[in-house]
Amino acid sequence: MVTDFLEHVMAAGVGELAETMGIEITEATPQRMVGTMPVAGNRQPYGLLHGGANVVLAETLGSIAAALHGGPEKAPVGIEVSATHHRSATSGHVTGTATAISLGRTVASYEILIVDDEGRRTCTARLTCLLRDRVS
Repeated sequence: MVTDFLEHVMAAGVGELAETMGIEITEATPQRMVGTMPVAGNRQPYGLLHGGANVVLAETLGSIAAALHGGPEKAPVGIEVSATHHRSATSGHVTGTATAISLGRTVASYEILIVDDEGRRTCTARLTCLLRDRVS
């Protein structure tokens, strides 16, 4: 059952915005979600990775992990997201790792660490999702 739901969630993809930004999931469990995103195509006018791109990566990873935690009866809805940008990425890829902070019946919270190709932390984000009953 859990494996079937994981396959269902992963088959649904990362969503239109995340696909446009080139986000790819490389590891998926309710406790830990890992994904990458290219810097190219996601930069602001000064050549740096856009801060909003970090937030999209963070929310994508945390939301998919929350969906896996909630299971087929629940739908995650982000209710809070924050991000601290530590350094700039100008090329290559960034990798985000969402790690569960708290997994409850109605709320799931994640810390998302984003690093550049050299493993240097570029952003620390936090996401809280409300797990709502899925509407048929």
